[in-house]
Amino acid sequence: MDVVREYLLLGLRFDRLVEGFVDSYTGDPALRRQVDNEPVPGSAALARRAGELRAELSSSDLSEPRAQFLSAHLTALECSGRVLAGQHVGFVDEVAAYFDVAIGPGDPDTYRQAHSQIDQLLPGGDPLTDRLASYRNRDEIPPERLEAAVQALSSALRDRVRTAYGLPPEETVHYEVVTDKPWSGFNYYLGDFHSRVAINADLGHRMGQLPHLVAHESYPGHHTEHCRKEAGLVRRQLQAEHTIFLVNTPQCLMAEGLADLGLPASVGTGWGLWAEEILRDLGLRMDGELAERLEAASAGLLGVRQDAALMLHDRGADQAEVQTYLQRWLLVPEPRARQMVRFLSDPLWRAYTTTYVEGYRLLHAWLDARPAGQSLSRRYLRLLDEPLIPSTLRAERVDGS
Repeated sequence: MDVVREYLLLGLRFDRLVEGFVDSYTGDPALRRQVDNEPVPGSAALARRAGELRAELSSSDLSEPRAQFLSAHLTALECSGRVLAGQHVGFVDEVAAYFDVAIGPGDPDTYRQAHSQIDQLLPGGDPLTDRLASYRNRDEIPPERLEAAVQALSSALRDRVRTAYGLPPEETVHYEVVTDKPWSGFNYYLGDFHSRVAINADLGHRMGQLPHLVAHESYPGHHTEHCRKEAGLVRRQLQAEHTIFLVNTPQCLMAEGLADLGLPASVGTGWGLWAEEILRDLGLRMDGELAERLEAASAGLLGVRQDAALMLHDRGADQAEVQTYLQRWLLVPEPRARQMVRFLSDPLWRAYTTTYVEGYRLLHAWLDARPAGQSLSRRYLRLLDEPLIPSTLRAERVDGS
């Protein structure tokens, strides 16, 4: 049996049950046609099939890294099938099966310390929430300038990534501004080194946040990862399992973690002044140094969104209580907190916040633990090129690889 082919078919069948379960598929179109012409599968049957395929990996001729990758992803698919079939799976166990990580609540003292640091950066007599809201309003990009700002930042990042990491000469990203989505941005990888990136205009994008978003979705984030894996793992090494990208799998945690670290990996310290100069040419006035310092202070609030997910799905809190928690600790206005709760409540995306929280933590620590003399870009390149999973990174941190 061709386990990889069966894995691809299984992933495509999940997409018949939940639209959007397949984030991207660039493999054999005949497999897609085959699945489209089948009866809609049962979720319990898909869960059983995932377990069967995982059991068959030990007798396959796949290399150990490929078998480990597929085993972790089949574990995730088995759990998805069980959840879709209505079987009870505790939220913490669900997240562990999907993303190969264990989660728990954050420490409010860490959040208070972050608030104190933000307070020092935004002096004044008004409440901190008001001062931060005022700063965010000043930092907001006028809607009519959003697309131009995205294009300018993307062009500058692309030049850096082509030098540091290399990209196929034919790669391109097409941007579009959309509304009424639960996310801030989304990369649709189309194959053949092309992506379409949608930017949600509803969120009121800020100058201090937009460089991260563009780096995350395109250079050196999702688009760059897709391009390099297609060029290497798929075309050169013929590892067809990487022609499909499935939601709620370890792939997602790895991808979101590396994308969230994209700006540090491509620009590094001083990104604020770098972005300020680019946006100045568009007539936008950004305080780049303050934006960078506020981002560093706000890093202590990383776990708040995961706390909110645990409250909603593990502890039975209602949406109003979760929204209040987000407003309190993230210092965000009610509409922004409501948008976050919308994302956390979406059946497909309810566990996904963990990919940002734990993905950033794990990959940041792994990059920091690189061997003496190894550059950040070389370490980051492994994330772009290799089929790594969270447990692999944890093992490497233990043995010092």
